[in-house]
Amino acid sequence: MAERPKGIDSAAGWVVVAATVTATFAVFGVAYSFGAVFTTIREEFGVGKGQASLFFSITTFIYFVVGVFTGRLADRYGPRPVVLVGAVAMGLGLCLTSLVHNIIVGYLTYGLGVGIGVGCAYVPMVATVGGWFERDRTKAMGVAVAGIGLGTLVGAPLAKQLVLSYGWRTTFVILGIGSATLLALASIGARRPPSSGTQDAPPPLRVLLHDARFIWLYGSMLFFSCGLFVPMVYLDDYLDARGKTGGALLIGIIGATSVVGRLALGAIAAKFDLMRLYQICVAALGASYVIWMTAGANYALLVIFAICMGTAYGGWIALCPAVTAYLFGPLGLGGVLGALYTSAGIGGLIGPPVIGMLIDAVNYETAIGVAIACSGASLTLLMAASRASAPIVDRPAALTEERPPADDATRAWLVRSSSGEMRLIRR
Repeated sequence: MAERPKGIDSAAGWVVVAATVTATFAVFGVAYSFGAVFTTIREEFGVGKGQASLFFSITTFIYFVVGVFTGRLADRYGPRPVVLVGAVAMGLGLCLTSLVHNIIVGYLTYGLGVGIGVGCAYVPMVATVGGWFERDRTKAMGVAVAGIGLGTLVGAPLAKQLVLSYGWRTTFVILGIGSATLLALASIGARRPPSSGTQDAPPPLRVLLHDARFIWLYGSMLFFSCGLFVPMVYLDDYLDARGKTGGALLIGIIGATSVVGRLALGAIAAKFDLMRLYQICVAALGASYVIWMTAGANYALLVIFAICMGTAYGGWIALCPAVTAYLFGPLGLGGVLGALYTSAGIGGLIGPPVIGMLIDAVNYETAIGVAIACSGASLTLLMAASRASAPIVDRPAALTEERPPADDATRAWLVRSSSGEMRLIRR
């Protein structure tokens, strides 16, 4: 067994966790508060729900695609410079969006600014946390991504109040300055994880594309993300259409209960079947949408929906990096997560606009039903991923001889040497 690098599972790792909480709080507090300004922006630009949701969808697509590159950059150069780039992009993008009078320009300034900001903070920092821990990795990642829920809890109600008091343009300026400042503070604690010798690169993309586990997991996340972001964009508008208020508070409740889901499931995952818990979260989120479909304007039922959805969503977010590390190993995790999360970007780009067009053309109930169907498809593909086997990869004999075995808790690759002998290579 290889010697564990000094600093793993240490107090220094928890400092990085705190920095990750701060970074994810800042960026997702902005990104997931869009639902609170959705109706105001739609009315000012005079567009339908599908078109207005493109602000959110383009942003989601960009930050997940950017994660392909920022995750690998953080693996190579460390997370601090990447996070600082995100701070500049977030602040500048929001301030420029406050000046636009053309919706196409708004798509670009908001999408690029917030998208790059989130992409520079989320994947690099979460992957860095994974490198600081072995024994407590799942727990640490659960705490780290709790910043997403805390940001949603604070960001959506705050943005709604700011819009009512100052308008959406001034709101974006305030959010831009605040989020950039928090990211700059988070960069202080963004430290490269310790390693024994040279840092392993993530598996090449061509290797991942020949891994059935990756393909099924990619498809599962794509369908899941098509429905995941619907409440973030439309809950406030859903209640406005029924002459009710309180939509931003429901989004905040989703954020608060997602923290519970992240921490609770992140803590118990080491004692239970990780893949089974992950599947339960996907199933529970789809089931929660049934409550929303039948709730109408009943606020008590909508609160129940928000609690159930938030808890399931929080568990899914907490377990996703841990499941990825379990399947593909913790080394080079930023690159693997970045590649995997492009599926969430595609789902986020497609889902909200299609849902918005369905709402305008038919009604909310039909649109929510489509979101439920997406969760069902996601669960089916996830079950296929859990049954798939690791690939057999041809590599030169010298390469297989040089790689030392790692901890038995990590995942393994079956490798065929040039002589035809099968060897087990652990990562």
